[in-house]
Amino acid sequence: MKRSRINAIMAEASELIRRHGFVLPPFANWTPQDFIARCNAARHIIDARCGWDITDYGAGDFDRMGLFLFTLRNGRLADLQRGTGMCYAEKLLISREGQLSPMHTHRVKAEDIINRGGADLVIELYGSDDQGQFAPDRGVDVACDGITRHVGPGGKLRLAPGASVTLMPGDWHAFWAEGGDVLIGEVSTVNDDLTDNIFRDPIGRFARIEEDTPPDHLLVSDYDHWLDLPG
Repeated sequence: MKRSRINAIMAEASELIRRHGFVLPPFANWTPQDFIARCNAARHIIDARCGWDITDYGAGDFDRMGLFLFTLRNGRLADLQRGTGMCYAEKLLISREGQLSPMHTHRVKAEDIINRGGADLVIELYGSDDQGQFAPDRGVDVACDGITRHVGPGGKLRLAPGASVTLMPGDWHAFWAEGGDVLIGEVSTVNDDLTDNIFRDPIGRFARIEEDTPPDHLLVSDYDHWLDLPG
């Protein structure tokens, strides 16, 4: 993805988020120079990979397959493993009409996916086999706003604004917006986008960036090579 396109997506996403009455945290407005100047004080933001995240899954067609994300807060995997402390995470996502977030699952993360506003969010679901692999013949039991529902293999949930579904590790899911763009909330256990996104098809989690213009804001995938941090 071109950096100029990423900058434009950030500006468009910020406007959509504001229209829905949500305000991003102050560090969302930091420039790369702000991050460099504050990187020691902001180690939790950086280490937890909070912030802007825009992906085309390495496929080079964001409008067809992609997702906007902003990680608002994220805990520590060590706390989750210990069972005490900051064991949670929260994100905002935007799924554009006609844009697929492809089939994937998580080995560790459990998550609530919430339609925070806009059009309908459609989620396609499959179960796992006994080894945790994608099982085209298995459905899943999920909780939709606390009510248990069985969804057969390839079944689809349609979440109107305000509705939600709880997905557990091993629940394979893909999603997209229908009827317009959707602002999505995600509340989960600790999020690890480096190792805990398991895709059915051989695709990547992060976009490859073409630096045709300077970044307005850093992506979480920029932190490692933009910020000179001690180990």
